[in-house]
Amino acid sequence: MLYLEERFHQMNPSFDGKARVGAFTLMEVVVSVALTAVMVGGIVYGYAQSTRRAEWSAYSLAAQSLAMQHLEQARAAKWDPLAYPPVDQLVSTNFPIVADIFDIPISQTNIVHATNFTTITVVSAKPPLKMVKVDCV
Repeated sequence: MLYLEERFHQMNPSFDGKARVGAFTLMEVVVSVALTAVMVGGIVYGYAQSTRRAEWSAYSLAAQSLAMQHLEQARAAKWDPLAYPPVDQLVSTNFPIVADIFDIPISQTNIVHATNFTTITVVSAKPPLKMVKVDCV
């Protein structure tokens, strides 16, 4: 052991044999803890925000899908104003207000209901045009 101490003293002439203790001050510890707390808080907030956005995106896509289903039903309705006699099944009364369940993953009691409103409006008589609008709420 003495040999190692002599060897260390030869390599470091300023070494006087007393151990020097280096430590952090209380202010440095407080600042580092505060910075760590801010950083962890930001990470947790970012994670929560991304979770909310992902959930909103899933609901938006499910609503779009449900509205498209009802729009396709309206497109499949027979509407031929030039036939004899004219056929017009594309009227709002044929498409009542419907309450459906969103097509999202379901676990236990998180079923999300949606209501579809189909509105059919005559845009012009000549040429015959109708506007179909489906709102999913």
